[in-house]
Amino acid sequence: MKHYSILEYARFRWFKAAVVLSLLAAAAYLWHDPPLKPYGGTWLGYTLGTIGALLILWLLWYGVRKRRYRSTSGTVQGWLSAHVYLGTALVVIVTLHTGFELGANVHTLAYILMLLVVLSGMYGVFVYLRVPRAMTENLGEDSLDALILRVGDLDRDMRARAMGLPDDLLALIDRSVSDTRLGGSFLRLVTGIDPGCPTAHAVRAWPGLARKLTGASARLAPSASSTASNTGRRCGPRPSSPNAPLMASARARGPSSTKNTSCSPSPTGAPMTSTMMPRSTCSSS
Repeated sequence: MKHYSILEYARFRWFKAAVVLSLLAAAAYLWHDPPLKPYGGTWLGYTLGTIGALLILWLLWYGVRKRRYRSTSGTVQGWLSAHVYLGTALVVIVTLHTGFELGANVHTLAYILMLLVVLSGMYGVFVYLRVPRAMTENLGEDSLDALILRVGDLDRDMRARAMGLPDDLLALIDRSVSDTRLGGSFLRLVTGIDPGCPTAHAVRAWPGLARKLTGASARLAPSASSTASNTGRRCGPRPSSPNAPLMASARARGPSSTKNTSCSPSPTGAPMTSTMMPRSTCSSS
């Protein structure tokens, strides 16, 4: 049976309801011809304000419904779908209620706070739909412990391949392996950006250093850099990290790192690089 997200629930039933409600409110606003100008004090303003207030109360009730596990008043998925779409329609209704008359008063403050709540809800929908899927894709069929072991194996392989290279390249690989950590501060977990990521630095510096090699070292460099280039695709600049909860889980299972990095050691004590992670929290600025 095909799974439908909250946005697709019942063939977009609540999306259609929100569109109809918004269009009716817009049509009434365009039809209305007040003596002075449209604002919240006209009969239409009061009507739209009342509809908006009732919508807010109904949207608040979702928090009660999702905790009533034995309730038969619709499914939680349906309630959440309605919550998302009708909450978006609320922006249209309340904006028309104001008649676009905004100023330095408590009414405008309430309007701005409502917009902030709706925007935070939209971000919540994005996280709700994106993060669990991304975590599943990143883990694949591996457990978190198995993934950590694979990262440790790749670290050792990188060091072994780099042993025959000049000291500056070996130091670059060694710092990438030993200093890159998963996890970090709340800001780094949320943004997925770490300006000091050692792995991202290694990927940027490698091509320039490798071009200066000659002889046997030049033949070894591509082999050693194959892993680094793989890391670069996963530790490059990214505006956000859908993998943040997975990183937080790894961080919670080991002591926090005191180094200038955004991650923490693995539970086995092996360095945790972002090499094997499909999406890393480490990211160059």
